[in-house]
Amino acid sequence: MTAYRARLTETDIQRLIKATEDDDRAEAAYKLCRSMDRADLDERDREAAQKILRLLANDAAELVRRAMAVTLKASDLLPIDVARRLAADIDSIALPVISASPVFSDEDLIEIVRAGSPVRQVAVAGRPRVSRDVAGVLADVGCEQAVRMLAANDNADLSEQALGVIVDRFAASPEVVTAVAYRQVLPLHVTERLIALASETVREHLVARHAVAPETAIRLAQYARERATVDLVDQAASSADIGAFMAQLNLRKSLNASLLLRALARGQMTMFEHGLAELANTPHQRAWLMIHDAGPLGLKAIYDRAGLPPRLFQAFRAGVDTWRALSSEGADTSSDLFRQRMLERFLTQRPNVLREDLAYLMERLDQPQSRGSAAAASADRRRPAQAPLGSGRAVFGDLGF
Repeated sequence: MTAYRARLTETDIQRLIKATEDDDRAEAAYKLCRSMDRADLDERDREAAQKILRLLANDAAELVRRAMAVTLKASDLLPIDVARRLAADIDSIALPVISASPVFSDEDLIEIVRAGSPVRQVAVAGRPRVSRDVAGVLADVGCEQAVRMLAANDNADLSEQALGVIVDRFAASPEVVTAVAYRQVLPLHVTERLIALASETVREHLVARHAVAPETAIRLAQYARERATVDLVDQAASSADIGAFMAQLNLRKSLNASLLLRALARGQMTMFEHGLAELANTPHQRAWLMIHDAGPLGLKAIYDRAGLPPRLFQAFRAGVDTWRALSSEGADTSSDLFRQRMLERFLTQRPNVLREDLAYLMERLDQPQSRGSAAAASADRRRPAQAPLGSGRAVFGDLGF
């Protein structure tokens, strides 16, 4: 270490002192700072190095101070008084240190935020770690760009209260709303507030990625423009308690023949079972026995008890028979491939259903499949017993639409 100190003081420091050009001094400062940061310093050496850094921080040349700020921006070697001095310097020198230095306390960072400079607030918001206290102040007083950066920083500890403040302040900012929506973790009430504010694409992400209460999904699906975003069949299928979801649908008058036929055609048998049980006011186990009764009477009895339209019974009968046939072939009824094949086979039977329901099913049929699913579905379509099936639009043509 003695040799290191000698080399440090006799070579680089002399060059730094004697150099007259700013570029030369900045190069010497960079080399000096990099050497000190990489060296294994004991306490005495560390004190000596920090004295040198204090001298550099007072250098009149902007290039010298910037060389130090950039080189040591993430180093714990930088003394706190030097870090504060650099943070008060011009932006080109202050921003690297503000954005990364580990020596700042929360109080230091809060003071920087409250000073009100937008670019410095952004630098604080994008730090590798932003504590809850600092994040709360940014949420309260930060400019829009800083809050957007904060929301996009998953290493920022944003409390539920701070997230609420951000949504309150920037509800009209699509950029901030989107940044909040794409956070890895969101409280339920924040998610539901964002759904009402976000674009269609962001709303789709929220519904797919975060928990949404059944009431919210039902309410959103009642509006035509949200139908492509909030699909009650998908929401019910992903629910931890399908029975409770069906009860909520029934309570809100949204559990009907159309929804159950869509669910059945897409292979969501559990949803269909619970839906019929709810409408018929029958325990699920009894509904299951009647639906899967091999005879012709069980399904008809519970269907009539549920009060569903008689003219649609044959479509439901075809759906149950299709599901039973596929499952008897050993298919995994919980897989996406099964649901795709179920939908295709159901549609080849030319079901007598409403045009609105056909449009919905065709839209699902035309959704992209994985390569494996597409290949298997294609093989299934080539079975001799089935009519050939192309895209949803082709089937529309076959059905006379």
